[in-house]
Amino acid sequence: MNPEALEHLRAQDPVMAGLIAALDPCGLKPIPRRSPFESLVRAVAHQQLHGKAADTILGRFIALVPGRRFPRPEDVLKLSEESLRAAGFSRGKIAAIHDIARRTIAGVVPKGSVLSQLSDDEIVERLTQCRGIGRWSVEMLLIFKLARPDVLPVDDFGIRDGFRAAYRRVTAPRPKELLEFGERWRPHRTTASWYLWRAADRAKRVSASTQ
Repeated sequence: MNPEALEHLRAQDPVMAGLIAALDPCGLKPIPRRSPFESLVRAVAHQQLHGKAADTILGRFIALVPGRRFPRPEDVLKLSEESLRAAGFSRGKIAAIHDIARRTIAGVVPKGSVLSQLSDDEIVERLTQCRGIGRWSVEMLLIFKLARPDVLPVDDFGIRDGFRAAYRRVTAPRPKELLEFGERWRPHRTTASWYLWRAADRAKRVSASTQ
């Protein structure tokens, strides 16, 4: 938890101040040990799936290469498409994972030590060269691997729905509207994003309890 970020958000936005007061302290816990390759493969696995389903597929995928915490790019390229399909990946996701593996070997997807020296925009530009990797996937890496402090994933449904709930909107904001509104949260938009995710979770719990 960053006291400076909380102080800034409270001062700039009364609704965000209310979220900070009502919800648990910001619990963002980056996982720096994950390589960029692993982070991107995990992001592909989670695309268009609920978290538990994606985690199940990832568990089967990891089991395809015994003795390793997570398969290396070289390991992935040796696996048959049939085994990856059996793990639960669609053909589109298999193509994306293969491309990420090849680009990692080629150095387009760099090691973590190199990646950490690049700016957010440089990382987005570089990693979105990979098939199946859009801005959202890279933003998840920026937040959960690199702990970058000023990331606002405006295309994330949970964040937009959290904004709708917290700001008592009838509909979720469009990405452009949220991006403009979020200027007041700079340079701590990552912390604001975390509270919007929690606001969405709270709204779901309230909705479930009234049904």
